[in-house]
Amino acid sequence: MKKWFFKIIPSEEWHFTAIVTLGIVFGLGFYIFYISKAWSYLSDRPETCVNCHVMATEYVTWFHSSHKRGVCNDCHVPHQNFLVRYLFKAKDGLRHATIFTLRLEPQTIKMNEAGVEVVGENCLRCHKAVFGRLFQNAKQTQEIKSRDCWNCHRETPHGRVKSLSSVPNARVPLPESPVPEWLSHLLKN
Repeated sequence: MKKWFFKIIPSEEWHFTAIVTLGIVFGLGFYIFYISKAWSYLSDRPETCVNCHVMATEYVTWFHSSHKRGVCNDCHVPHQNFLVRYLFKAKDGLRHATIFTLRLEPQTIKMNEAGVEVVGENCLRCHKAVFGRLFQNAKQTQEIKSRDCWNCHRETPHGRVKSLSSVPNARVPLPESPVPEWLSHLLKN
């Protein structure tokens, strides 16, 4: 065990370089964690969605819908258990972060296949009282589950509005500036 441990420890000449390199890596990691507000994605707060400005339209249209009483994760995250929930959030969040960081977001936001499946399951989960009388047999159940609810309910909950200019009086909670207060004072002078 000791031989293995000493093989991964750099020699005396490389200690300073290794410490500086690790410092840079951890420093950049903490900086990215801070700038991206990564901790906010652990919560279920809907305002987290507008950390990325391209989600402002989706936030506003949801905010003015009948589904406002819930939060985004009520529809967009699986509810099987804690592990499935946070694995999905991590996977989807990394995909979003990559797309937004590389500026690859489409003009109109659309769900991917996994998101479509989750939202469909959550529609059925929340509205099971409505569907209870429709689920008379296995064939009907399969037929209903094979359809996307939004094929008929196109304006639920985000509406057809896909531009903030079409809802000019809509208020969007802007994300706080990632620039630390002490630095913003220096930049103003």
